Amino acid sequence: MKDATERPSNYDALEHMTVKELLRNINREDNVVPEAVAKSLPQIERLVEQIVKKMKNGGRLFYIGAGTSGRLGIVDASECPPTFGVEEGLVIGIMAGGDKAIRKAVEFAEDNAEQGWKDLQEYNISEEDVLVGLAASGRTPYVIGAVDKARKKGLTTGCITCNTNTKLAEVAEYPIEVIVGPEFVTGSTRMKAGTAQKLVLNMISTATMIQLGRVKGNKMVDMQLTNNKLVGRGTRMIMEELNLSKEEAEKLLLQYGSVRKTIEASRKRDQD
Repeated sequence: MKDATERPSNYDALEHMTVKELLRNINREDNVVPEAVAKSLPQIERLVEQIVKKMKNGGRLFYIGAGTSGRLGIVDASECPPTFGVEEGLVIGIMAGGDKAIRKAVEFAEDNAEQGWKDLQEYNISEEDVLVGLAASGRTPYVIGAVDKARKKGLTTGCITCNTNTKLAEVAEYPIEVIVGPEFVTGSTRMKAGTAQKLVLNMISTATMIQLGRVKGNKMVDMQLTNNKLVGRGTRMIMEELNLSKEEAEKLLLQYGSVRKTIEASRKRDQD
């Protein structure tokens, strides 16, 4: 039996559909993704608990993938510093073919089973760290090789795949399998499988950062102030928390550089 990600689409003669029909049918397929992710919550929970444990002890989180999966890992990793104020290099995304593959496919890069582990050596990866392999098919040699080697070296390993009984899930200690079924365009795993992986990555990084104390209440109190929108958001947080005017809140925010530091400094000043 073919992998779920390679099975023929539930729809045919796509070129004869109207735009309305195409959109409606794509949307119908997309609706199965959250349900599939929900079924995988116990697997996601087990992996996140291990990530939190390692990161509390100074470890890092690595994502490794190829193609769409690799790009999604890089996106999630790159958004952690501005969103949660963590240092660069705490969450790292790596993909087959290197940085140039982010924008343009590098032929056969994903087929080298040894290269993934070699690429990780540039970061001095160790058993203090966690490696999560990303591959919708669960059969990408670049990812399997890296995860297999990492586990043998004593690292905590996980994976996200959209098929069952895959080699990647076999070699990973904490596999996550989100079975979304065949794609609207047969085999185009940038669609439902990509959406599923993105949702799981959101869960992993967000839940981890909350557990690490990077969110207060429901606010991103450590976010980097990299544009006017974020300065405005931070200002509103401080206005609400400290009952200050917009002018006072913005002045303090820019002085201290983050919502958390502003609130802590203000409360310390009040206590003194």
